[in-house]
Amino acid sequence: MRRPKIQPIRNKLDLTDKVQVRIVTRRLRVTQAELAEIVGRIGNSIASISKEVHLQRTKGSVPADVPSAEVIASVAATETVAAETIATSETH
Repeated sequence: MRRPKIQPIRNKLDLTDKVQVRIVTRRLRVTQAELAEIVGRIGNSIASISKEVHLQRTKGSVPADVPSAEVIASVAATETVAAETIATSETH
């Protein structure tokens, strides 16, 4: 008796299929543990997995020449004090 081979759903990830997991981890440059964690949170849609990986990478990447928020806040406070000092000295 000849049975047709069941074709996998092309847009869903099957974590039990080692070949499929290897292809997706290489394509997205994530580890198997990261992939399993994302699938647990998001679901097994390959499109949503790739979107989540892209979002995680863009959130984590800050250009090297941008100072931290604390530095920006301290400079803004210093400039405000300096401006107030100049304004009060000009009025006297």
